[in-house]
Order: sequence, then C-alpha cells, then structure tokens
Amino acid sequence: MSTGTLDTPLIANTSSDADTRSTYKTIAFRLLPVLFICYFFNYLDRTNIGIAQLQLKSDLGFSDAAYGLGAGLFYVGFILFEIPSTLMLDKLGARKTLLRIMVCWGLVTCLTAFMRTPAEFYIARILLGCAEAGFLPGIVLYLSYWFPAQRRGRITAMFFIAIPMSGIFGSPLSGWIMQNFQAYMGMHGWQWMFILEGLPSIIMGVVAYSLLADRPEKAKWLTPSQKAIVADALSAEHRNKSDRSHSSLWSVLRDPRVYVISYVMFASFICANTLTFWTPTIIRNSGIAEILNVGFLAAIPPFMGIIGMLIVGWHSDRKMERRLHTVVPVLCAAIGLALLPEFRNDPIMSIVLLSMVATGHYSSLPTIFSMPSSYMTGGGAAAGIALITTLGSIGGAVAPSLLGLIKDLSGSFDLGFQIYAGVITLGALMLMVFVPGKLLGEKARSIN
Repeated sequence: MSTGTLDTPLIANTSSDADTRSTYKTIAFRLLPVLFICYFFNYLDRTNIGIAQLQLKSDLGFSDAAYGLGAGLFYVGFILFEIPSTLMLDKLGARKTLLRIMVCWGLVTCLTAFMRTPAEFYIARILLGCAEAGFLPGIVLYLSYWFPAQRRGRITAMFFIAIPMSGIFGSPLSGWIMQNFQAYMGMHGWQWMFILEGLPSIIMGVVAYSLLADRPEKAKWLTPSQKAIVADALSAEHRNKSDRSHSSLWSVLRDPRVYVISYVMFASFICANTLTFWTPTIIRNSGIAEILNVGFLAAIPPFMGIIGMLIVGWHSDRKMERRLHTVVPVLCAAIGLALLPEFRNDPIMSIVLLSMVATGHYSSLPTIFSMPSSYMTGGGAAAGIALITTLGSIGGAVAPSLLGLIKDLSGSFDLGFQIYAGVITLGALMLMVFVPGKLLGEKARSIN
C-alpha cells in the first residue's frame, strides 16, 4: 500500500465518533455483501466434493484413498500461485483479480461434472486450486486497505461467516440437487450439482468487478470527509507499527515468527479439511443413511461455528488481543477431534463433537488472519498474508489424503483424528511461546 495514500489526508479531518461509525458502516454495507457472496460460492465450489463423493465414488469406482488424494490435490495449484496472485491484487486491484479468479473458478467447477477417471479428477482439483489461488489472502489484504486493526477482527469474522454459511446452506442444497436431479437428462445428481453451483461463481465475478472499488480514494460512494477518516485511521496505524513492520517479501521470509503463524494456519487447515471433506462420511457412518438427511445434519457444525466466530472476533477487537483468542478455540477443536473416535457410532455425539471442532476452527480464523497485517505494511503485508496462507495450505493438502489413506489401511478414521489433534495442539503452544503479544500490538494480556 502506498504510504503516500496513508500519510496525506484528502481533507482536514475534524470528524466526530458518529461520523467515524457512519463511515465504516457505509463501507461495510458496500463491501461485505459482495465479498460474502463471492466467498460463499467460492468455498462451496471448493468443498462440495465432500457430499458429492457419497455418489461419485460408487458411480466412478473411486476408493477412499483416491478421493482423499484428489481432495488434497486442490492445494497443489493453490500453493504454487497463492503468493503471485495476492501480489497481483496489491498491484492490479481487487476488481480485476476477483473477476479473473471467479470466472476461471466457476468454469473449472462446471467442467468437473464431466470427469470420469481418477486422473481427470486429480487434474480438475489441481486446476481448481490454480484458479482460486490468491482469493482468500487477497480479500484479507483488501479489507486492510479499508479497516484499521481495531476494527479488522470483527469485519474479518463477518466475511468468514461465508465459510460456515456455505456449509449450512450449501450442504443441504448440494444434497437436494444430487437427490432430485439424479438421472435428469441422463446425468448423475453430482454432475448437476457441479454445474448448478459453478455458474453463480462466474456471475459473481462480473458483479464484483462492477460494484467494488479498489481503494478508498477511488470509491465514488464515499464523501471527501469519509475518505479522510479512513486515510487518517490507516495513517495512524501505519506510524504505530513502523518500528516492528515488514514492508517487503524478503523481510517477511527472514522472520521466523511468520513460520510459527504459518504452522498455526497449517493446523487450522487440518481442521477445515477434516470437516469439509469427511463430515458427511462421519455422519453417515454414525448411522444416518439418507443423503438429504446427511446434508441437513452436516449444516449443524458450521452453524455453531458462526456463533463462535462472531463472539471471538468481537471480543478480540474489544481487547485488542489475538493470541489467546486463537489458542483457546484451536485447543477446543483439538479436543473435539481427539474424542470423535470414542463416539463414532453415536449420531448425536458425533454432531456435538463435529460442532466443537467447527466452532474452534472458525472462531480462530479472524484472529489468525489479523496477525500479519498487525505488524506488516504494504507489499510485506501482501506477501506475509499470502505466505502464511500458502504454507498453511499444506495442511489442507495433507489432511484429506492422509485421512483417506488411514481409513483404507485401518478401516477407521480413529488414528488420523488422534494424530491431527496432536498436531493442532502443538500449533497452539507454539503460538503462545514464540509470537510475543507486543509484536501484534496487543493491549491486553487477558481475554477476561
């Protein structure tokens, strides 16, 4: 981000608290609905393979290991292009970047309906990752152009609600499509699901290009005084973190704390993809047979995640504390995973524990993603967010494929859940030990 934009207010700022609240409310109402819908369909298209596998594995003869490998291969393309795509957003702007990502993403999702072999499945997932690369870290970076740190946690949480919402509405929608479109025009239900859920992503890419502004100073819907409020707030934040900031990719790469935060993200992605790609299977194995019922029950854990995310995001901003607001939810998710094997045949307890994992995972996302921009600026913030997401995504690549392999070899998910619980717990401990609160500009040592 240009420091000139930050340090030079557009007009003298004599705003009141009411003016400030009104300005950020205007920005939130303008940006968040568009970004939310984009991420809803983005995440839905990434994860609908989780419920599609209930049909396509038998239709195409895929094993659990083949399915798990394909689910994880998404992150190959994602990892390769995550940093370049995010840096391009910083240079070219959000509008062009979102248009490219959403249109390519939707096309690949639609074409996935026509795969027939494991090799075609693997290629489709890799291409999907290439198309999606840069979306999430790019949006987190984009929000930092508009909202200062003390508002960013709750705003990021509101954006991230799209993830559990895609589970709440996406899973039942996917189940309904698969059940009601089965054999329509000679195609399987899962094929129609990919087509009907891929088209909205293409549409939203065009909508985002039309409605968003790349930076506050380019927003025609903000008054000069509102632009000054944003510029002054970001300028003050920039000055406050100048003694601890990174402003280049090289400085980010040399910081060992970036890799600690990346490991926490790695653990978070393990939670995410265990939930995303295996929740329908876990629920069905607990004794629920009907696909539509599986879809509705799979919506319960993300619904609980929304509540936790909003509470933690709000409280983290109020206390200006990020580490404990990350560690406590992450440990809750680890406990939920560790206990799942004990209740594998109990539908109620399986849903309760999956909800515990979901709440812990989703609640930690806003605080983890708030950390890089708390002490990085400009290109360093873009690089840092992208690097942390990229390295964390390795967990996304490993989690579903390893769990599928363990399931094929041992006949159950038990060992995989226990390993993942240990990995996640280690991440929580590393964050508290190696990332000081002062680095993140924390003003409180307690979450009470």
